[in-house]
Amino acid sequence: MELTTPTKLEFYDQMLKLQSKAILVHYFKGDDGRKALILDNTIFHPQGGGQPSDTGFICVTDSNLRFCVQDVRSKDGVVFHYGVAEDSSMENELEQGKGKEVILQVDESRRRLNSRLHSAGHLLDVCMRNVGFAHLEPGKGYHFPDGPFVEYKGTVPLNELQNKQREIEIEVNALISKGGKVNATVLPYREAAELCGGSLPDYIHPGSNPRIIKLGDNPGCPCGGTHVSDVSEILSMKVYIINLLHLENDNLINDPHVSECQI
Repeated sequence: MELTTPTKLEFYDQMLKLQSKAILVHYFKGDDGRKALILDNTIFHPQGGGQPSDTGFICVTDSNLRFCVQDVRSKDGVVFHYGVAEDSSMENELEQGKGKEVILQVDESRRRLNSRLHSAGHLLDVCMRNVGFAHLEPGKGYHFPDGPFVEYKGTVPLNELQNKQREIEIEVNALISKGGKVNATVLPYREAAELCGGSLPDYIHPGSNPRIIKLGDNPGCPCGGTHVSDVSEILSMKVYIINLLHLENDNLINDPHVSECQI
C-alpha cells in the first residue's frame, strides 16, 4: 500500500485540543494482523520522540460505529491509528467509508500525563545547564510513566555527581513553582536556532522549518511532542542520578542517567 500524502498533525499547534473532525482516507489490515485507520488529519500523537502514543476513539459521523484507538504510529509522514471496532459487525462501514467524516476523541488523562512527563524531560535539560552541567550533551529521552529518564553524555567527577542530585531537584521544583507559558512554534531554520540559544542539533537540517518548544523564558528546543500549557502543570519532580560507565578510547567515561519522577 502506497500513501504519499502526509497526515496533517493538528496537535503541532493545538496541543490542548482533544476532539476534532477528519476525513477517513483508508481502513486496512496490516501485515501484523492489526487494523488501522488513516485520516487526512489527526490530533492523535503517534509514539515517537520518547513519548507514548495517544489512545482514544474515532467515530463515524451519523453512525453508532466507534473505533477504539489502541496505538498510533507514523511512517513517512503518514499516521496509522491502530485498534478495533467496538462492534465488529459494523466494520464494513469502515471498509466502505473512504471520504466519510469522522470524529476524533483523545483520552484526556493519558494525554495530560504524557505531556507532563515530556515537559518534565525538557525542563530537566534547562536545570542541567543552570547547575553547571551545560557541557553534558542530552541523549535519549524516555517519557513513559514506568520510569521516565533522560540520558546525558559527558564526564562528571563521581563525588560531584551525587552532590548535584539535590541541587538539580531544588532547581527544577523552583522552576515549576515559578511557572511559565509553554509555546510551540514552527520556524525557519535561522530563527529556530536563535530561539534555541544560537544553534540546533545536527539532526535538524539547514533549510528546514523545525518545530520549537519553549518553556517560559528558557531557550527553546526542537520537539514534535505534546506538552503542558504552563510549566507549573508539571506539579513536582523527584530526581535520581544513575551513573553509566562505558569505554571510549580505552578510557572509562561516565554518562549520567537522570530519572525524573512525578509525585
